[in-house]
Amino acid sequence: MPHATTPDGVKLYYEEAGSGTPILFVHEYSGDWRSWEPQMRFFSRKHRCITYSFRGYPGSDVPDQAMMYGQKHAVDDAKHMLDHLEIAKAHVVGLSQGAFAAAHFGRLYAGRALSLTLAGVGSGAGREGHEQFKQSAQETAAKIRTEGMAKYANGLTRNPTRSRFKQKDPRGFAEFVKYLSEHPDTGAAHTMAEYQGKRPSLYDFEAEWKKLDLPTLIICGDEDEPCLQPSLYLKKVLPNAGLAMFAKAGHTVNIEEPDAFNREVWNFITLAEAGKWTPGHPMAAGASPI
Repeated sequence: MPHATTPDGVKLYYEEAGSGTPILFVHEYSGDWRSWEPQMRFFSRKHRCITYSFRGYPGSDVPDQAMMYGQKHAVDDAKHMLDHLEIAKAHVVGLSQGAFAAAHFGRLYAGRALSLTLAGVGSGAGREGHEQFKQSAQETAAKIRTEGMAKYANGLTRNPTRSRFKQKDPRGFAEFVKYLSEHPDTGAAHTMAEYQGKRPSLYDFEAEWKKLDLPTLIICGDEDEPCLQPSLYLKKVLPNAGLAMFAKAGHTVNIEEPDAFNREVWNFITLAEAGKWTPGHPMAAGASPI
């Protein structure tokens, strides 16, 4: 089994397929390396594709200490994956928790990214409700420690941001819940408490976002309510960002709408590599479109 070992000794499981310009896929809290299978199959036709599990997730090491988890570790682990594979630069594609990691990867290691795709990004990261979100994450972590991941996974079957996925693709949704129920309780609880429960707001970094001119694609399902305003915010502050909104789609857009997701990202990467994904012309305040 292939693993990359981080400087602090954590082994991260990964898989890769294809050849060409690299794409690094970074999964959500409720996913793991398996979450990107529709993308691995599609993009490996032209690209070198890498999918991996965060620390604490299936296939990777599960540290016991809480201090071994958190947003900084997640961002740095993405860099360690590229270092291990001797990849100088890659397109970085993230969903939800992985999109947070991808955004901050771009902020901290812009020279290692060819582009950023931020899908389902921003839940709980707005100026309003941020502290409540972190408190809820701590409470959820405590429940996972006592009740286990199987019960947590079953609870997502009633989550409004996942319900459209369940309606459209019952088999795919059942597989998603099964994989989630297999996540190690310790890793899931620590990740929830130390990453979800302590991450700063995206809005805290506005000055830095305004300087980040990497080609960036933001994708959001229009029924992913917690991510709507943060997606619009990032579109506004990132100077070279585009926003794709998927109709009647929820949070897990890459497996809920794999065809639409793949083609949107494919078009974006093609334009970025051709140097044609460029900043738009700002409209003067109060200007008319006619």
